[in-house]
Amino acid sequence: MSAAKKIQFGIMIQGPGNHMHAWKDPRTPVDASVNIRYYQSVVKQAEAVGFTFAFIADGLSISNQSIPHFLNRFEPLTLLSALASVTSYIGLVGTLSTTYSEPFTVARQFASLDMLSGGRAGWNLVTSPNKGAAANYNKGQHPDHAERYRIAEEYLEVVQGLWHSWEDGAFVRDRETGQFFDEEKMHTLDHNGDYFSVKGPLNIARSPQGQPVIFQAGASESGKAFAAANADAVFTNAATLEEAKQYYKDVKGRAEKYGRQLRVFPGIQVIGGETLAEAEEKYKKILSYTSIDDALLYLGRFFDHFDFRQYPLDEPFPDIGDVGKSGFQSTTDGIKQRAEDQQLTLRETALQLTVPKGEFFGTYEQIANKLIEWIDQDAADGFIFGAPILAPALEELVTHVLPILEEQGYYSTDYKSRTLRENLGLTELSAIPD
Repeated sequence: MSAAKKIQFGIMIQGPGNHMHAWKDPRTPVDASVNIRYYQSVVKQAEAVGFTFAFIADGLSISNQSIPHFLNRFEPLTLLSALASVTSYIGLVGTLSTTYSEPFTVARQFASLDMLSGGRAGWNLVTSPNKGAAANYNKGQHPDHAERYRIAEEYLEVVQGLWHSWEDGAFVRDRETGQFFDEEKMHTLDHNGDYFSVKGPLNIARSPQGQPVIFQAGASESGKAFAAANADAVFTNAATLEEAKQYYKDVKGRAEKYGRQLRVFPGIQVIGGETLAEAEEKYKKILSYTSIDDALLYLGRFFDHFDFRQYPLDEPFPDIGDVGKSGFQSTTDGIKQRAEDQQLTLRETALQLTVPKGEFFGTYEQIANKLIEWIDQDAADGFIFGAPILAPALEELVTHVLPILEEQGYYSTDYKSRTLRENLGLTELSAIPD
């Protein structure tokens, strides 16, 4: 019998949790989204049990309909830089948009995070599906879905080119001769493209892991094509085992055509208990924090803040045409498809999306077995762990689920390396690409 494939975990930290009213739960700080001690505690606990990386999501516009703890939250790279100082092994992955930022600045920010963390930085590259971001940046109209990915392709080319401005050993710092750097190991980019003109070089040395790890969350055709050609790891929201298996096979096959490695991490939301009855009680408690108006607003967020309150609650999900197609395209397509397949009413659709039970609801043993099943059936290389209320759910995973996985040979708390790239099992990068 072959050795078990080791499960890797990232942890999604969205302040108090994934539930829109997680801040109401007395087990978490009411100001968790801007409480550095809370973030430090969660990340240090995750590192102590061998989590591969911490993952910070982000957005670039808010309204009075936004998730409450999104109204007041840390900027990812600032937060991750602070977390780097209290950790040693766990990867530090932050979200940043290619549509509403500049390549030189972003290359420098992530290279700095990678250097000060000793090679643990990762960039969750997004194209900003929410068109409300356009009103906060002097870049004109929000680009459509296809153009955002064209921008992202060139943007990443520029950033990676800048990350290769310096070869290893370029900074000799010889006090005897007075030589600070070796000019032959410095490379100017001189990029002139359709969207960007960047001279370079970057004013920071090559990082300990060659360059930060690229994460991407593409689920649309454009997103999957981009991920296969460019990403090191993919964050996916597959709702079922079959969906996850199809996505895994698809995106891995695309990556193989480029001769590339790619790690696939479905995001999971865990609600567990010693018994099913205990898990059900926890779910009911979480559900009690949500009104139907809250759920409709949460649903509308994925459809460019479309107002679903105009439709009857207990009739089938309404036909709203192409609303939301230029934003969270794959997510909105999935919501509509599940509503049709399962014959859900608008009320059921909104509540299931806002407070999903999902595949990882049940007893601790059932959750562990489900994680193993997804790994064994080539649906995932690991998981990005999340929960409606994060801190207590993490404690339960550590106490009740990880020991089962470890006992069966599917989990280890040991780190192979201090760099994120090596801990993900990705090959080392050459100093200057061919």
